[in-house]
Amino acid sequence: MKKDKLHIHWYPGHIAKAERQLKEKLSLVDVIIEVRDSRIPLSSSYTDIEKLLGDKPRLLLLNKADLVNKSELSDWVLYLEKATQCKVIIGEAKGNNDLNQVIKTAIELAEPKIQALMQKGLLRRAARAMVVGMPNVGKSSVINKLTKSSKTKIGAKAGVTRQQQWVRINPKLELLDTPGIIPTRQDNQEQATKLAFVSSVSENAYSPEPVAKALLEMLLYSKHSDFVKEYYKTETLTLEDIALKRNWILKGESPDTERTAIYVLKDFREGRLGKIILDNLPQ
Repeated sequence: MKKDKLHIHWYPGHIAKAERQLKEKLSLVDVIIEVRDSRIPLSSSYTDIEKLLGDKPRLLLLNKADLVNKSELSDWVLYLEKATQCKVIIGEAKGNNDLNQVIKTAIELAEPKIQALMQKGLLRRAARAMVVGMPNVGKSSVINKLTKSSKTKIGAKAGVTRQQQWVRINPKLELLDTPGIIPTRQDNQEQATKLAFVSSVSENAYSPEPVAKALLEMLLYSKHSDFVKEYYKTETLTLEDIALKRNWILKGESPDTERTAIYVLKDFREGRLGKIILDNLPQ
């Protein structure tokens, strides 16, 4: 990946405000549900998540698992459970198979706090959970599925959820929805680029062409290379050759690389290039 031709920096004001609010509201919750994107299980994690959350019990939800290879993702679950000492649950962008497990685990993780409160003479109350994660990993979608409603604002673009709100799941569990958080500085450009691949960075922070080129270069030297080459009918996996294959030509016979870049990113995000995990599993 050519880092000198691609630099991404995105840290909108409402995200900065949300991070401050997150720290302020941690005292209100008993358990954290961290949502990550299964396509980038490491890169979609907040860099200093343990430092940020302190000793709050946490479960990891690997969302959008329908877009990746399930066997590979199983290896990631084992790795993350060992590395983080957290329960890891697989969730899909479409489907509700994971929700009962999320609810049950959140309530179980919060129980020690509830018991401690009851020992002080307080009445039992619902467990309180907070949903955190990078923009566009699916936090609001998870809450909407949990509550079986569409009251929480959802959008396909990064940074849609701007207001925090309590959402009652059942008499035993309440959720506090929070906006996605992102590192203050995008000094790790490999992580920033992968976030752009999966649309966790605002489109205002980058041009499609260098990001699409970086994606194609990564795929060219991956085990998914043959599949992607066959999909685009080209051995080179360059924007120029893909544009020529699609007959996307500008006036003057030059290939329309901007249009091609937009479609390449869309093809990846919608799973047409295969079920791909972009992060490398640590040994």
